[in-house]
Amino acid sequence: MIASDKLPTTPPLTQVWQLQVRGIRLQAHGIVSYELADPDGHDLPVFEPGAHVDVLAPGGLVRAYSLASDPRDRSHWLLGVLKEPKAKSTGGSIAMHEHVRVGQLLTVGPLRHVFAMATQAKHTVLLAGGIGITPLKSMAHELVHQGASFELHYCARSAQHAAFSAELLALVPPDRLHFHYDNGDTSQGLDIAKLLHSHAVGTHVYFCGPAGFMKACAASSAHWPTGHVHTEYFKAPDSASVATLAGSFDVILTKSGERITVGPDETIVRALELAGRRVPTSCLSGLCGTCKVDYLDGEVDHHDYILSDDDKKTCLTLCVSRALSPTLTLDL
Repeated sequence: MIASDKLPTTPPLTQVWQLQVRGIRLQAHGIVSYELADPDGHDLPVFEPGAHVDVLAPGGLVRAYSLASDPRDRSHWLLGVLKEPKAKSTGGSIAMHEHVRVGQLLTVGPLRHVFAMATQAKHTVLLAGGIGITPLKSMAHELVHQGASFELHYCARSAQHAAFSAELLALVPPDRLHFHYDNGDTSQGLDIAKLLHSHAVGTHVYFCGPAGFMKACAASSAHWPTGHVHTEYFKAPDSASVATLAGSFDVILTKSGERITVGPDETIVRALELAGRRVPTSCLSGLCGTCKVDYLDGEVDHHDYILSDDDKKTCLTLCVSRALSPTLTLDL
């Protein structure tokens, strides 16, 4: 069922659903899509372009995956999952590829919107690398619905490595869709620096993809105005430093009154677990927002890649944030 021209109000972000795998399709080399639907045929909640959900994979692993479907089509949600090599994988993608079957029920949710589209953009540049097409595909659906000015650049090793190609060709006007294949030689691919060399007033750029691609996009857009560059990382940048602080600090849990010490080499998540207080986690890298909570007092040393400056005034991610003050009071 296709919703109306205006997106309904986004539902609360705490809900979790049991969704049925309605279809599994090989989209590209190493990339499989999963079509998820309500087992009773009900409409799914609306989501904003760029959103992702947590998925409880077989074996008990929780992993975050972007929604690649049309936000206005509430009949199903679509995930795209790249199977990571065993040497690099933490197990989630392997579990999805090797153990999920059509008809199976998966625990999915909550919805998280940390890669949201800006409103009133005069022009939008979507830059995808490999599996990074998943959140940008949902944005392309919405931009087409709006009749907005945009362009989509999809960088991949080859046509066989580009996911959702048929859907993109049917969705995006030919003059706005650009595939760039480098055959393993980045010098033969898209000249990102040239593409982002100049910034037109009102233009926003969104990029998502593997580490090298993200580094090139970030460097090429460094001169763009604040608030006009939007990113979603699947893994923490290679240059990211581990959040450490000489000495310890305490977290105070307002709902129970507990006071828990976080050691200099511990994360808040780990300290809470050792005290018998488990919190939802997924990436453990400050990328997904699964462990985001409000804080009521204290000074936070943020190390995440998702919170806006406004968010950081009231929220933190428990997996990577630390304290610059002796205590942090958490809304837990």
